[in-house]
Amino acid sequence: MTTHTVRKKDSFLTQVIEATPGGERLLHCLQCGSCGGSCPSGADMEHTPRTIFALINAGERERVLSANTMWACVSCYFCTTRCPQEIPITDIMYTLKRMSIAQRLYHDTDAPALAKAFTDFVDKYGRSFELGLATSYHLLNRPLQALKMGPMGFAMFKRGRMALTPTKIKNLGQLQAIIRKAKELSEERS
Repeated sequence: MTTHTVRKKDSFLTQVIEATPGGERLLHCLQCGSCGGSCPSGADMEHTPRTIFALINAGERERVLSANTMWACVSCYFCTTRCPQEIPITDIMYTLKRMSIAQRLYHDTDAPALAKAFTDFVDKYGRSFELGLATSYHLLNRPLQALKMGPMGFAMFKRGRMALTPTKIKNLGQLQAIIRKAKELSEERS
């Protein structure tokens, strides 16, 4: 991609750029491959970030949003810190996750369900609640695996590593106000 890329207002490229803080840096991608070469999950990705960016530029919305690339991303930021053009690659992966969920184009991943279970607990208590997270996620999405998790869960409980009830953080109202404001700002951008 070059800075001379022509963007249509409703193009996939424009939507990705506008939905990502610093997303305009994507226009400066040199296709050097530093991102994919730096990625510890690269071997698990259907397409490297470099390929994803080329597909975004080509308007291949469905191909990008149905790929596993953003779901394999572990948010380590190696790609972002090593990018010679300072492209916010990890943030673009988050944008693609949100778009994939909104358009229901993800497949072969439970990541959206796990993310929802996690954020529901953070919204309610200000932190994760492992027993509740594992229980709600597994019972709703993989009930047979919930049985397999029992021995590990019991061992964690015996060692004091898992609480039976959730605890709230101090000043939970402040966190909830921040979350509400973030959701409002997100809706305004849409």
